[in-house]
Amino acid sequence: MLSLKSSPKNNWKRIAKAFEEILGKNSVVRRKEELLTYECDGLASYRQKPALVVLPRTTEQVAEAVKLCDRYNLPWIARGAGTGLSGGALPVEDCVLIVTALMRKILHIDYENQRVVVQPGVINNWVTQAVSGGGFYYAPDPSSQIICSIGGNVAENSGGVHCLKYGVTTNHVLGLTVVLPDGSISQLGGEIPEMPGYDLTGLFVGSEGTIGIATEITLKILKTPEAICVVLADFTSIEAAGSAVEDITSSGIIPAGMEMMDNLSINAVEDVVATGCYPRDAEAILLVELDGLDVEVAENKRRVAEICRQNGARNVTSARDAETRAKLWKGRKAAFAAAGHMSPDYYVQDGVIPRTQLAGVLKEIEALSQRSGYKIANVFHAGDGNLHPLVLYDNAVEGQLEEVEEVGGEILKLCVKAGGSISGEHGIGADKRCYMPEMFTDADLETMKWVRDALNPKGLANPGKIFPTPRTCGEGVHPKAKAYPGVPQF
Repeated sequence: MLSLKSSPKNNWKRIAKAFEEILGKNSVVRRKEELLTYECDGLASYRQKPALVVLPRTTEQVAEAVKLCDRYNLPWIARGAGTGLSGGALPVEDCVLIVTALMRKILHIDYENQRVVVQPGVINNWVTQAVSGGGFYYAPDPSSQIICSIGGNVAENSGGVHCLKYGVTTNHVLGLTVVLPDGSISQLGGEIPEMPGYDLTGLFVGSEGTIGIATEITLKILKTPEAICVVLADFTSIEAAGSAVEDITSSGIIPAGMEMMDNLSINAVEDVVATGCYPRDAEAILLVELDGLDVEVAENKRRVAEICRQNGARNVTSARDAETRAKLWKGRKAAFAAAGHMSPDYYVQDGVIPRTQLAGVLKEIEALSQRSGYKIANVFHAGDGNLHPLVLYDNAVEGQLEEVEEVGGEILKLCVKAGGSISGEHGIGADKRCYMPEMFTDADLETMKWVRDALNPKGLANPGKIFPTPRTCGEGVHPKAKAYPGVPQF
C-alpha cells in the first residue's frame, strides 16, 4: 500500500494512486471534467464536485475503499444511479464518491423460496425481467424503475405504484451484505423474513448511506397474479377524486396501486407521450390497479367503478390486457419527465398525509400556489397518501429557486400538520434535513444520532445528510432564500 503522509487532503494525486492500487486504474475517476458528471443526483439544484470517484465491482473492493477512507479520515458518499430526488448522494467538499454502478450482477435466483440475490447496481426493472419467465415479479416499482438501482432503493427505502398493497422496499429486503464505515463486512438479516434478534436489516434500509453500503441484497419476489385490471376514472374536481380514494379504501378493497393526477399533469403527459387515454378537460384522473384471482378482480372492478361514479366520475373505463394496461400507466410513469414540458425547471416534494385529509390538503396546496404565484402540478400515490407536488419555476430567474424551496417547505409543514410525514420514499438527504424538527422532538433526533454514531463514529459516511444543522436548508449550496409576500416565512 502506498504510504500517505499526515495531510492527505492536500495531495489528491497520491490518494488517487492509493485507490488505483486496490481497485485498478480504470476504476478511479479524477479528471475535473469527468467529475462534473457526479456533482449532483436527481436534485440538480444542489451541486458539489467530489474530489475523487471510485467504481468498485465487488464487496471486497468496496471494503478496501472504505478502509482507505477511514484510515485517512476522508468523508465518503455512496452513489448508485444518481436518480435520488432529495440530495442523498450529493457530494461534500473534499470527499470520495463510492459509485456502485458497475456492481450489476444478479447473483442468484431461487424460485422455490421466492428470492433473488443482486448487487446494488442492478437496475430495479431488471429484477422483474430476470424472474418473469418463472412467473414472478419484484413489487417495489418507483417511477424511475427503468434507471434507478436497487442499492439506491435500499438506501432511500423507495416506494412506487404497487407499494399500496405490497409495501415499500423494506418489506421486500430479506438480507444484506454490508460494508460498515470502518470497512468491516457484516451480514444482516438472512434468507427468510423475520429473522430472530434485532431488526438490523430494517435499520439499514432507509438509512441513506449514513451507516454503510449494501453490496449484496437478498430480495423477496412475488408470484405473478392470475388476473390484473386497471380502472381509469376522470372527475370534474380533484376533491371528488380524493373522496373516491377514501371510499375505495374504506370499502375494504386494497388495490395493487391507486394513483391520481391533476389537470396540469394530465395535459403535460398528453402533450409529451400522447396516450390518448386521459381526457384533457378533466380536473383529475384516478388510476386503480386491481390484482388477484380472476373472480376477485372482476368483482372489485365492478365495486371500484360504482364507487367512482357515486363520487361524480364522468367516465370509467378499464383494461385487462397487458398492452392496454401499459398504455394507461404510460402517462403516470412519465409524469415527472413531462413536467419539463410545462416549465424550464420544477421542484418536487415528497410528503405523506392520511388519506382522509387528501381533499383538504390539496385545497391548501392550491391556495399556496395562488399566494406564491407558482403553479403546482399534483401527481401522487393517492392510495397511501404520498404526495408529489411539482412546483414549476425558472432557475434562470434569480431568486426563484429559493422561493420555490420555501413553497416546498410549506407543503411539508402542511403534511405534518395533517398528521403525515415529510417523506414517503425520496428520503431526507440534504434537501429536507432542516424540516426534521417539524416531525421529531430533540430527544427523538438525539436518539437517532446515537444509533448513527454507534455505527459511524467518525461521521465519514455520507456526512451532512438527514439530520438538521445550525445552517438552514440549502444555505451551503446557495444563498438563503429572500422573503416575499403571501407565503409564510420559516
